[in-house]
Amino acid sequence: MTKPRDLLTAVRQSHLLPVIEAVITALIWSSSFIGVKVVLRYTGPLTTAGLRYFIAFLLLSPWLWQHWRSSPYITRGQWSRFTLIGLFQYTIGNGALFFALKTLSATTGSLALCLVPIPVLLLGLVRLKERPRPLQLLAFSITIGGSVLFFSPNGVEFRDPLALGLLGVAILSFSAFPVLVREVARSHKVDNVVLTGIPLGIGGGLLLLLAFIWEGIPRMPFFAWGVILGLALVNTLFAYLLYNHSLRHLSAIEANVMLNLTPLGTALIAWGTLGERLLPVQIVAMFLIVVGASLVQRWSGNYRREK
Repeated sequence: MTKPRDLLTAVRQSHLLPVIEAVITALIWSSSFIGVKVVLRYTGPLTTAGLRYFIAFLLLSPWLWQHWRSSPYITRGQWSRFTLIGLFQYTIGNGALFFALKTLSATTGSLALCLVPIPVLLLGLVRLKERPRPLQLLAFSITIGGSVLFFSPNGVEFRDPLALGLLGVAILSFSAFPVLVREVARSHKVDNVVLTGIPLGIGGGLLLLLAFIWEGIPRMPFFAWGVILGLALVNTLFAYLLYNHSLRHLSAIEANVMLNLTPLGTALIAWGTLGERLLPVQIVAMFLIVVGASLVQRWSGNYRREK
């Protein structure tokens, strides 16, 4: 008979792996803003997004095809969710974000994405019936507050209302992604390759089609193509496989709040490569973000799903 202490240890260990996966995803996505801003110097936002996500789909397609041959059946409900995931996360969300980044700084874009856990929390309550306990809400508030504090010295750019409106569209679209993926992933009925690959093909393919119509055939230097390939392989394919797998075990809000560590990684990259210094208030904010995100996971045992 399994002792209660051994059972608790096993649960904590099983929870540790998806937390590590979410943290690695956040660290990888720390470099995404920098890579995207580089590519946007040479081509349009739709082309940048479409190439990134559709190339990632092509790289994953051999494994997707192998899985399709062994287990080809996908229900109509699963197809509808895959389509919604692709449209919200890639076509609408990243399309709007990349357009906004044409005129807004990466700092403003990062701050906007730090607010995504707020609608995720609300959608998780309504759609998934996943309700955090008061202690998790407290830790969640610490993380959001730390994120806002981190960017407060830089401020938010208000000179382009259209770009800020596009950021709002991106926030709402991105909030649907973890909820929809969690809805599929927690059932364990769909392989992670399928859950990652099909939405990439749908969303990325539509983006690329719109890019060819709107922006024409891309003409970029070899260096920019190399950055696109890196974004597709590491920042998209590998990162989304990790993140989607973590959503099999973490609630939507638990996984998403870990992504608020992304701006910290961006700041560290900028400090190491660009020599940008952090203000004392930002160091305090970084501490709050790490503590808040850690406590959300530490108190995960207090999380429950409503009946």
